[in-house]
Amino acid sequence: METVKTQDLAVNDLMWKIDYNADRCTMCGSCVASCTFKAIKVEVQRKSITVSQANQPEPVHQQCAIPVIKQVASIENACRGCGMCERVCPNNAIRAVRNPDNRRNLLSRDSGPIKRGGRTNLNSQRTLDKIIVGRISQMTDPSLDSVRHTFDIRSPLGRILAPKELPMQIEDGKLVMTKKTPPVRWIYPLIFSDMSIGALSTRAWETVAMATAYLNERCGLPVRMSSGEGGMPVKLMESDFLKYFIIQIASGHFGWNRIIKAMPRMKVDPAGILIKIGQGAKPGDGGLLQAEKVAPHVQAIRGVPKATLSSPPNHQGLYSIEESVQKMHLSLNAAFGFRVPVAIKCAASSTSVSVYNNLLRDPYKICGGFFIDGIQGGTGAANEISLDHTGHPVVSKIRDCYNAAVEQGAQGQSPLYGGGGIGMTGNAAADAFKMICLGANGVFCGKILIQLLGCVGNEQGRCNACNTGKCPTGICTQNPRLVKRLDVDKGAQKIVDYVLAFDAELRKLMAPIGNSSLPVGRSDALVSTDKAIADKLGIQYVC
Repeated sequence: METVKTQDLAVNDLMWKIDYNADRCTMCGSCVASCTFKAIKVEVQRKSITVSQANQPEPVHQQCAIPVIKQVASIENACRGCGMCERVCPNNAIRAVRNPDNRRNLLSRDSGPIKRGGRTNLNSQRTLDKIIVGRISQMTDPSLDSVRHTFDIRSPLGRILAPKELPMQIEDGKLVMTKKTPPVRWIYPLIFSDMSIGALSTRAWETVAMATAYLNERCGLPVRMSSGEGGMPVKLMESDFLKYFIIQIASGHFGWNRIIKAMPRMKVDPAGILIKIGQGAKPGDGGLLQAEKVAPHVQAIRGVPKATLSSPPNHQGLYSIEESVQKMHLSLNAAFGFRVPVAIKCAASSTSVSVYNNLLRDPYKICGGFFIDGIQGGTGAANEISLDHTGHPVVSKIRDCYNAAVEQGAQGQSPLYGGGGIGMTGNAAADAFKMICLGANGVFCGKILIQLLGCVGNEQGRCNACNTGKCPTGICTQNPRLVKRLDVDKGAQKIVDYVLAFDAELRKLMAPIGNSSLPVGRSDALVSTDKAIADKLGIQYVC
């Protein structure tokens, strides 16, 4: 037997332990087969028993070898607590339990930082949870009927010109346009955030796309979906459904060769173009797709070999906001004949207001929106240090940007969209309503979509293995065997049902304050139970 050292890793050092009952186990092998992390294995264990098989007591000592399920004591094969073994076990003989005695933070230094699926532990305290809708219309200003009243729930995507800037004049008693106005799309204030083919499995991406099309075609809700970095399927770009998609170009420019080649065959224009400068989960740190997830179809769409794909932290060749407006916004507007709104996405930071002010002053009037992503978002692979210690909450930045636009009399001219933790506590409609009252035109969310598809990861470190390519639910993997676990139809149905509930709940919140259209900037409708938050956001403090 190999010598055991005190520095050797033990099962009790890991975050999750396997609770196994050998008496209930029938050794069917389902648990071992379903574990994508190879955290459990079959071993033979010697057992010593004393039995008596005679009519009178005649104890006989016997030793036998029995197969058992054992946990693997390894950082690489550490149990993530996904619970797949418990689900497939027909006898309830095995389960994963959280280990309060783990030494994970110390052990991770031996083999490099443990990466996970974009969830943070340190920033789980949310500002939105301390804000309440406090102004309710009563006798002097009656509230609306949320069921029978007609609500106009639409947000702009594209540059809105001020009245004095409209290219109109009166000729022969008629109002005529002297030149074209910037393109504007009136969309639903909930955007499915950018998650690429590669980060998600093909089935997961198709599921979200299918839900988007159904919401538009059958439910009359103009929800839009961002493609994420890495391009799109050619068949989709050449179909009529392209009008429901926002095509993203990120710092890696992956997949844009295919997009450019598909332009002559596009039947319709996309809903918009989103230039991603940064994201809230790992701001200042470019995207990363491990080689394990770069499957053949991902290689084809992105035009790359099978290798770990690292995006630069920023767009190469852009060194200022003004240069971004001149180069990227102008060139992408020109590429689509100035028919498609072009917006920019940045991570929330202390400089967000400066960026937004420059976009408002855009001399070409072509910046179609500003997307701000907060620290509590993210579904992809990111280092712990980036997730926990880099970034900025989104709520105050949305408010600051809106107030900056109000001071210039330019509110609403360049739409504001906020994301990062929307729906984290389960109710995206309440979060969206509060963000809109603080100045956002709409919100975007991604994490809640994969949770609807069956993601079991949480803020306490359960699973969170999106970056490994071993996702046990088939959502964030390219392994064909694992991808089959995801039910496309059921997943799309869950997303559709959630958005329909979102729409009903949004009306339930708009009706009491007496608004039949989105209450953008109506901070008087909100109160806070936290004095510091109330002072920062300029809303009423209550207790």
